[in-house]
Parts: sequence; structure tokens; C-alpha cells
Amino acid sequence: MNAIKNVNAIEILDSRGNPTIEAEIVLDSGHSARGAVPSGASTGIREAVELRDCDKSRYLGKGVQLAVANVNKKIAPVITGMNAYDQSEIDHVLIELDGTKNKENLGANATLAVSMAVARAAANASNLPVYDYLATSDKRVLPIPLFNILNGGAHANNNIDIQEFMVVPLGMANFSEALRCAVEVYHALKSILDMSGFSTAVGDEGGFAPNLDSNAQTLELVCEAVEKAGYEPGTQVGIALDVASSELFRDDAYHLPSENLILSFDEMIDYLEQLCQQFPIISIEDGMSETDWEGWKSLTKRLGNKVQLVGDDVFVTNPDILKSGIASMVGNAVLVKLNQIGSVTETLDAVRIAQDANYGVVISHRSGETEDTFIADFAVATGAGQLKAGAPCRSDRTSKFNQLLRIQAKLNDQAHFSQSLS
Repeated sequence: MNAIKNVNAIEILDSRGNPTIEAEIVLDSGHSARGAVPSGASTGIREAVELRDCDKSRYLGKGVQLAVANVNKKIAPVITGMNAYDQSEIDHVLIELDGTKNKENLGANATLAVSMAVARAAANASNLPVYDYLATSDKRVLPIPLFNILNGGAHANNNIDIQEFMVVPLGMANFSEALRCAVEVYHALKSILDMSGFSTAVGDEGGFAPNLDSNAQTLELVCEAVEKAGYEPGTQVGIALDVASSELFRDDAYHLPSENLILSFDEMIDYLEQLCQQFPIISIEDGMSETDWEGWKSLTKRLGNKVQLVGDDVFVTNPDILKSGIASMVGNAVLVKLNQIGSVTETLDAVRIAQDANYGVVISHRSGETEDTFIADFAVATGAGQLKAGAPCRSDRTSKFNQLLRIQAKLNDQAHFSQSLS
């Protein structure tokens, strides 16, 4: 009564108005579930392939009818009849059916939609929430949230070089208090920007996207917002950055056009270190380019004992690449995005490898999101301790936070909460 009876995929829209794929799994028990796949704007060159149609006559070439057809015509006949509880076996079949290292045949968006839907359907059949069904330990830890309240780089049409400026509530009693803190800081920032004559339009992830003079000015505004909201920067609220350095790296140098800077990797590390000395920065994501492993090693040696150094583009949630990075002492944390690798099982493997090596784990959304809340449950299931889901604004972002509020209420006294990044 838990065999897969039907598999069907359709084309839906993400938060940027671009097509993405959603798959539905129906079991012979009557239980069913869907999985919707997000899409990134700032993507690593070694990410699994997001299959697009490239047909300029519809959706500017961004349609996903090929991925949908791969689910309905290639994947469905193979996994129909399989036991939905055999997540790892089903995911292995998807990997073998694709036959490539980066899922370029079926598309990681096709395989992940199915993989997520299978996990949800099996959880429903077990009468368990997803965070319990996929749990890797007996402890249920709600993650400390990293809120992207100010956008730059590839996430906004402005002149700020750094892609994300995030606030991190520290020492809060529970997730709901951390969320309240972030909302209050977010609204304080909006008030400051408005009074200063800056735009309060938002970027892809809900953070504000004004034109500012420098990255330092942006950090000053964030600290001002923290204080205006009644919190103390560095003690109650830390700052996390996603530099997205791969977007800034060309001709063997880092280009920061808003500050008219062209930096070597040593100078880039100096620049980041100076920001850490000036501001309460506790986490830096993608401080160096995905191709600059020597720069990553130097950055880790210089700042690894002071701040969390998160690898996104450099690791792309790939277990093999992550193993190499750990062995080379690259970073001390990993950003985990399910669609970078294309299956639930491989993502769980990446989390396990990081945790075994005492690397921090940050479960993450993408800039093109849907209302799907899978990552909220996944963060609790894995005990990752950290979650990036954007600003406390826009339903594609708040859906994840609201799901964590539901989980907190359901777990009640059994819910543990990460109060710091360590």
C-alpha cells in the first residue's frame, strides 16, 4: 500500500515569474504529494544542470517543458510500482537513468521535483511530518535564521557589489523571537531608507535594493537599523554576508565597481578582514571565487578562526567536491541547496559529510522560489542549525518562516533552537 501509482509533472511559475517544474506522486494507498523546484540567479559552474527548453518563442527560452516531459515519459514508467519508502533506491534509479555526473540528460530540476515529491508522499503515508520522516537524529533543532534584508549583486538592479547583507538574531529564546527581531529590524531599515530618500523597492529575495555609495555604507545602514529596532549589533544581532565573489572575479582579480576597486586575492582577503574589523560580521559566504581555491585556502587560514566561512559556489552541495574541500581546508561551512545536486538522498549525504567534519551547515533557498516549504522541514530534519530563506517579506520567503512557526508550535517543549552559529 505504499507503491508509487502515478507520477505527473507540470510547468509552474517561480517568484521571478519564470517557469519551473512541479511533480506530483500518488501512491496506491491514496496518499499524494507535490514537490516544486526553485531556481538560482547566481549559480555555480559545477551545479547540476537545470534543464530549460531554450525555445525563444515561449517564456524567453526559459520554459521547462523538456524537464516536464522527462518526468512524465522517462521517469514515471521506471519508478511506478517502486516502494515510496525506498528514497535512496528511488534517487539512485533517477541518477542511473540520467547517466551523467551533472544530470544534464533528465535535468536536476526534473529529478529533484520527483525526489521531493516521493519524500513527502512517503511521509504522508507514514502519517508523519516531513521533518520527522527524514530525521537524521532524535533531536529536533529549529535553525537560526539568516535574513537577507538588503540585496545587491545579481539579486538586485542596483550598484551594490556584495550580493546579500543578512541579519542574524543571536541568543533569542526560540525561532519565533528570532523572527520577530528580524521583522523589527527589517521595518526599521525601511524607515531609515525612506527618510534618507533611498529606494525601498525590494530585490529577488525580498531585501531592499537601494543605490548606495559603498559596501561599508550598506553595513552602516544595517547596523543603524538594528539599533533603531532596539537591539545591539554584535551582541543581539550579527551580520552575515554573501559576497558572491564568483560574480566579481574575472581576469584573475576581484572587481568591485561601486568602489572602483580591482583586487588580487590577497587584497580581497584584506578587504573582507577590514569589514570584519569595522562591523559585527559573523559569517561570510563565498568570500572567494569558486575557481580560486588558493584564495579560499588563504581566506580560511586568515579568517577561519574568527568567522564562519560558507562555501556555496565552491561546493555546490556536491558530496565529492565537498570532501575535496574539507581535505584542502577550504572554508568551515557549506551552503546546502537541493537543486544544486538534484536529489534528496545526495543532499542528505552532503549534510552528513559536513557534520562529520564539524563544518557548519546552512540550508538555503534560491532567488527564484516557490511556495514550497520543503527546506524548512529539511533544516529541522537534518539538525543543520541554520537556514537562509530571504527577507521576512514576500510569500515565497515567509512561507518557509511560517512553516517553521508551525513546527515550533507542534513540537512545543521538544523543540530545540540554535541561538548561535557555532
